[in-house]
Amino acid sequence: METQELRLKKAHIRLMRHPETTLYGSVIMMGESSIEDTNCPTAYTDGKNKRYGRTFLKGLNTIQKVIGLVLHENLHVLLQHMPRHRDLIRENPQLFNVAADLVVNDIIVLIKDKELCCLPEGALHDLKYRGWSVRQVYNDLKERLDAGESGLSEMKPLDEHGTDLVGGMTEEEIKELSKEVSEALQHGALMSNKLGVAIPRAIKDMMTPEVDWKEVMSDFVQTHTRGKDEYTWSKFDRKRLADGYYLPSTISESVGEIVVSVDTSGSIGTKELAEFATELSELCNLCTPDRVRVLWWDTQIHGEQIFEGNYDSIANMLKPEGGGGTRVGCVPEYINKNGINADCMIVFTDGYVESDINWSIDIPTLWIVKGNKDFKPPSGQMVLLNN
Repeated sequence: METQELRLKKAHIRLMRHPETTLYGSVIMMGESSIEDTNCPTAYTDGKNKRYGRTFLKGLNTIQKVIGLVLHENLHVLLQHMPRHRDLIRENPQLFNVAADLVVNDIIVLIKDKELCCLPEGALHDLKYRGWSVRQVYNDLKERLDAGESGLSEMKPLDEHGTDLVGGMTEEEIKELSKEVSEALQHGALMSNKLGVAIPRAIKDMMTPEVDWKEVMSDFVQTHTRGKDEYTWSKFDRKRLADGYYLPSTISESVGEIVVSVDTSGSIGTKELAEFATELSELCNLCTPDRVRVLWWDTQIHGEQIFEGNYDSIANMLKPEGGGGTRVGCVPEYINKNGINADCMIVFTDGYVESDINWSIDIPTLWIVKGNKDFKPPSGQMVLLNN
């Protein structure tokens, strides 16, 4: 009879050689892959290393199921589920485990060669969540649980997703882990491209370079609130006097108003709002607009706060209001109704809004969107909030 070590080795070799899964070869080689006799009832990854319970592995009666289990663990590593979603793990580890399993299992189900691998019995899968991120699945499951839907609390993930490695790592070490995974993925992608194999969408999203929303917001605000230059002959341009040129100097009129509209219906939490407010405060002190108007909305505008002159207090004085449904069209309605004339606007939202948005204003707009990469703004620029 084959040992479980030999079965694990066979699973690795088949995955690395098969055209549909050669993409994952470098990730499979990352960290340690071992078989545990104790303290591992099923299988386990801490974000880098992969552990397999000997008894559980022995209970898988086909090599296809073993390969499915191995691919399952390595997809958790490749998608960086543990380091990227530490907040969800802290909030509800069981629900996170379920959400993460639903994401990776669908990638396995979509493999065309059914002779290569399959999911072990009892593995979670739901077509509803095809193409969803872990965070999107988690939030949906949480809403369903809060609504009292039966059966969800009994859902059991295929494996455990450990936090001991990630939990004990510094931010710098986590960045290094992320870099290691990204390099492994890029190497695998080169092999897949040579073989002409399509890369799953969830993996493609991992390969898209992240953009720092803070830098985008800074560029956006400074571009649209830099002031209107006027020339004056009452003072010459000193820089050109040395060249013998007598040219007028410039003066900048004060810039106008920034509107910040914040979605209070979705997954925008206290942490994200505090980080956003701190960044906004620093920007406003740099650009010195006449006014910053903050609008709180869900299906309608529930509150308005106006700040002028001293923007240090923004981070501590924000008072969110609302929390019902979601209709972003209420923002332009309010602006038009009240005759608000702003230089630019920032919309802070999770992007889960009405499909037919009536955006009846032409104010330059930046959409900072948390989680929903599929959201298409009706106008303006969009950047995803880093998770």
